[in-house]
Amino acid sequence: MTCMKKHLNMLVLVLVATVGMNSYAELGEPEKDELTFGFIKLTDMAPIAIAYENGYFEDEGLYVTIEAQANWKVLLDGVIDGQLDGAHMLAGQPLAATIGYGTKAHIVTPFSMDLNGNGITVSNAVWNAMKKNIPKQSDGKPVHPIKADYLKPVVDSYIADGKPFKMGMVFPVSTHNYELRYWLAAGGLHPGYYAPHKGDISGQIDADVQLSVTPPPQMPSTLEAGTIYGYCVGEPWNQQAVFKGIGVPVITDYEIWKNNPEKVFGMTKEFTEKYPNTTIRIVKALLRAAKWLDENDNANRMAAVKVLSRGEYVGADVDVIANSMTGTFEYEKGDKRDIPDFNVFFRYFATYPYYSDAVWYLSQMRRWGQISEPKTDQWYHDIAKSVYRPDIYASAAKELLKEGLMVPTDFPKLDSESGFRPPQSEFIDEIAFDGLKPNAYLKKFPIGLKEEVL
Repeated sequence: MTCMKKHLNMLVLVLVATVGMNSYAELGEPEKDELTFGFIKLTDMAPIAIAYENGYFEDEGLYVTIEAQANWKVLLDGVIDGQLDGAHMLAGQPLAATIGYGTKAHIVTPFSMDLNGNGITVSNAVWNAMKKNIPKQSDGKPVHPIKADYLKPVVDSYIADGKPFKMGMVFPVSTHNYELRYWLAAGGLHPGYYAPHKGDISGQIDADVQLSVTPPPQMPSTLEAGTIYGYCVGEPWNQQAVFKGIGVPVITDYEIWKNNPEKVFGMTKEFTEKYPNTTIRIVKALLRAAKWLDENDNANRMAAVKVLSRGEYVGADVDVIANSMTGTFEYEKGDKRDIPDFNVFFRYFATYPYYSDAVWYLSQMRRWGQISEPKTDQWYHDIAKSVYRPDIYASAAKELLKEGLMVPTDFPKLDSESGFRPPQSEFIDEIAFDGLKPNAYLKKFPIGLKEEVL
């Protein structure tokens, strides 16, 4: 009997030790329950706002304060120094920080916040100049997608007159920077290289179009002032240009790369390791918010628009936010078209942190010189796996399945998902991307670095 007791006690100790080795095996109470999250005033911060407003954070025992940040650098610094526990981030920010481009810090993401949501807008003067180059539909409206091929003669004329052609994007490692560069290069316009190893981080080496940073809410006023001739930004700042009558959105990122990953929720690796239960609970709340935003064919979108229009969130007019958030997008004034997937928060496994998404961002950093030297395919995969954390995501998803708040079809096959999407070909230049082969992908582009160093 004593011997049996001894064996049972040993078995209990082994079980306890096993659970202790895997922080995510059993979800306990949050280790830290008072949290502060940062965001930039864009509609794609919606999952954070909705998780707060609908009480999903509180359901997880989390008491959250949400604070708008002045710009993306301030936001990232806040996460790194611990003033913010997590934040709505550009997908490139955790990757850039982890590889040491800019501020060095190991930032991770267990949650992708959305797909699509950006646009490229040009000034009225530029639009009038490029419009004559664009094919027309039978009703006289432009044929979409509008390629940068139609902008090229305009840029060439500016350069011939000795006038640099300037456009804005929101941050050097933003999706907007890479999408704008992608669109320009696909039309034969060089957007310029970075050379950090030479101390040149302007991104304007060899540029036909000079790109510079402007914070999202300032884009329309900067365009109106004539400092830039166009920009790439998230909503509602393209639609704001339409409402103010100062510019014309010419293309959405959905048309540049169908269902492209956009923002992520970023935290320090240290936070996720110190507070594993809290981390999973954050992801659970965000997943519920994302599902609410997309469920019943976007039936909740107008309710979300009203929340986002408030000053503490995006602070733009309801009509401006609704113009894109409810499944339409207005290009030239009066040319409103249905784009039901302009903002996607949950459909198509939008929330899953795919390694291949990370690889695409890293490939663009290399393409434009932010990564100075060529890297092996394995390097891309290793960095992706150190930043994107589908293991944390899966723990949160399984808890929601257990609670009956989600169903299996809401997620990829969690236990067998490779983390790499199948090759994607729906890009404006029709160049297919396979996240398993980033170097082969880079070699396909006529404009961009491949194996050379500037």
